[in-house]
Amino acid sequence: MDRPLEELPVLDKAELMRSFDEVVTDRSIRLADVERHLERTRGVERLAGRFTISASSGSSGQRGFFLFDPDEWGTLVASYGRPLWWAGLNPKLRYLFRPFHMAVFTSPVPWHQTAQVRTSTASRLAPSLTLDSSRPVAEVLAPLNDWQPQYLATYASLARALAEEQLAGRLRIAPRMIAIGGEVLTREARQRIEQAWGKVLYDTYGASEAGILASECEAHDGMHLCEDLSIIEIVDAKGRPVRPGETGERVLVTALYRRTQPLIRYELSDKVRLAATPCSCGRPFRLIDAVEGRVEETLEFPGVDAARVAIDPVVFDGVLDTLPARQWQAVQTPAALEVLLVDLAPSCNEDGISAALRHELSSRGAIVPPIRIRRVEA
Repeated sequence: MDRPLEELPVLDKAELMRSFDEVVTDRSIRLADVERHLERTRGVERLAGRFTISASSGSSGQRGFFLFDPDEWGTLVASYGRPLWWAGLNPKLRYLFRPFHMAVFTSPVPWHQTAQVRTSTASRLAPSLTLDSSRPVAEVLAPLNDWQPQYLATYASLARALAEEQLAGRLRIAPRMIAIGGEVLTREARQRIEQAWGKVLYDTYGASEAGILASECEAHDGMHLCEDLSIIEIVDAKGRPVRPGETGERVLVTALYRRTQPLIRYELSDKVRLAATPCSCGRPFRLIDAVEGRVEETLEFPGVDAARVAIDPVVFDGVLDTLPARQWQAVQTPAALEVLLVDLAPSCNEDGISAALRHELSSRGAIVPPIRIRRVEA
């Protein structure tokens, strides 16, 4: 094919799954084989003794299955090690004699990539405590205090919850590095995590389809795109490249090492912004300074002057992430906007939260529905 990359069609997850049997280059593998394999195994066994299957959660509205042969899987697993190198925790010879303790929060679903990568990287050189990310925070404090990890890998919201426990004195650990991913890291969450442990936080951006796509370096100025592993295009709603400093509506990934299930201009519905200035570290990879969430996380409301008004997740971050609460969730129903808050401080007034949200939504031209604030345990 002699057309330039930007003229090739975009491939989304729905089309990938509809055309699964045609896209996979090993003609002996069919989607039905993959589905049967996951039904009867616990996610560790390889399909046909060869292929690792990583299944996405379906948070974007469509579940996906992604196949990796041994070489591809090795490359993907290696991409997870890049944040450690950039943080200065290089697996050099000294760790043969001074292993560093790792604590890794993984999905309880065995075919989720976090669980599979953890299984693939288990080593006596890096003793690891594996924790179920679905467990209540109170249940992981004692294991973490006993283990004293130097490296902690978790989700952004869980890292913030652990930071609150550290600041309260119930968690007493001193990690040299905290790697987070899987969720948007808000400014308030970063501030609380750094207040608890200092500048040891390294944000990552990845996908089940292609592993780590970007990672923060020691300069903490944003995340470098892993352009040696994938061609990454950040485009607007019409598929046009956005300029540095502008937020794109989609990310198109061409994974250079994927052969079993080629991904060419594969669409991720993530809103990402290229940095306007290069990183001070001098690395040649382009820098992104914001991941604002998925397009599917944008809520729509009737508008005062328009049929519909789109409200980005960052609007809710600005109000709810500043509250003295461990976790929050906004749920849009046909009749109301429900806000669930975990461990909200007793002194915090629900009417004030509703008023702040109402102001933010109405200032953007939305007709605001009833807002219900609920205190919940989880």
